[in-house]
Amino acid sequence: MQTLTDIQIKESLKKLDGWKYINGAIETTFKFKDFTNTFSVMTKLAFEFEKQNHHPNWTNIYNTLNIKLNTHDANGVTQKDITLANSIEKIIKSS
Repeated sequence: MQTLTDIQIKESLKKLDGWKYINGAIETTFKFKDFTNTFSVMTKLAFEFEKQNHHPNWTNIYNTLNIKLNTHDANGVTQKDITLANSIEKIIKSS
């Protein structure tokens, strides 16, 4: 899989809410009502990650979820990351 150029990444991020391109990955942070709500969304996301066979670096502290995406095999951001970020956005908005 081919990595995207900086220009392609920045154009793709214009369509995503709150995502940034930092140190070779795209990342964002979500805040939820409480830990239970956060964990519920994380569970939904985990099923999507498995479905797409693409797994992020993510951390959770109480009601805050930070997600970083890059394609390790390609050593950068690929269309696979943009696709997953769009899926994440849809799940977050529907939760």
